[in-house]
Amino acid sequence: MSTRMIAECLVVEFRVTDDDCPLADATREVGTSVDAQPPLMRRDGFALLHFSSPSEAIGDVLDGDDRIRYLHRTTADGRWNYRCLSKDACVVHSLVDVGFLVDSIHLHGGTERYVGAVVGHDVLDRVLEAAGETVGVSLERISSLGDQEDTPVAQRWDVTPRQSEAVEAAFRLGYFSVPRESTASEVAAELGISKSAFLERLRRAQATFFGHLYEPTG
Repeated sequence: MSTRMIAECLVVEFRVTDDDCPLADATREVGTSVDAQPPLMRRDGFALLHFSSPSEAIGDVLDGDDRIRYLHRTTADGRWNYRCLSKDACVVHSLVDVGFLVDSIHLHGGTERYVGAVVGHDVLDRVLEAAGETVGVSLERISSLGDQEDTPVAQRWDVTPRQSEAVEAAFRLGYFSVPRESTASEVAAELGISKSAFLERLRRAQATFFGHLYEPTG
C-alpha cells in the first residue's frame, strides 16, 4: 500500500462562544483567561487537562465543580498551573476526531479559541462539516502553513516566554490599537503582574523586535 505526501498544510482557528465545559464556565465566572494544552481523551470519555491562568481564583471555582477530579495546582513565574481530570468531553474533540491537529487553546471569559492545523483540503472539508454540527463553533481564520510559522515567535525573535506572553496579551486586549482598547494596568492585571513589570517586559520585547527589524545589513 503506497502513501501520498500532502503538499499543503493549513492553519485553522475556531472560536467557541457558548460551551458549558468546566474551563469555559470557570473563566466566565471569574472573568479571567486560561491557556491550555490539547486535552487528552481517555477511553471512558473523560478528559485530562493541563492549563495555566494568571488567576488563583479559577482553581477555587474548579475545585467546587463536581465535573472536576484530582485537581492539582502549582505556581511559577506569576501564573498558576493546573492539572486535573474532567468528566466532560471537550468540544474540540469533535474536530480532532475528523483530523484537526490542535496547537493551542485559549479561553477568556467563557469564549474559547482553538488554533491548529489540517493536512489537505479534504480534511479541511470534514473539519468544517464537524464544526457546523457543533453548537457555537465558528471558523475565524484559514491560512497556509509556511516554514516560518513552524517556529515559535519566542524562538524566532529571541524574546523570553514572559516577554512573548506580555506582547500577546497586549495585542489580544487591544493595547496597540488606535485608540487603545485597554490600559497598561488592565493588561498587567490580565497577566497577574504589576504595571511596571508588564511595561518592562513590553519594552524589552520591543527592543528585541526593533533590533531584528533595523539591524544593519552592511
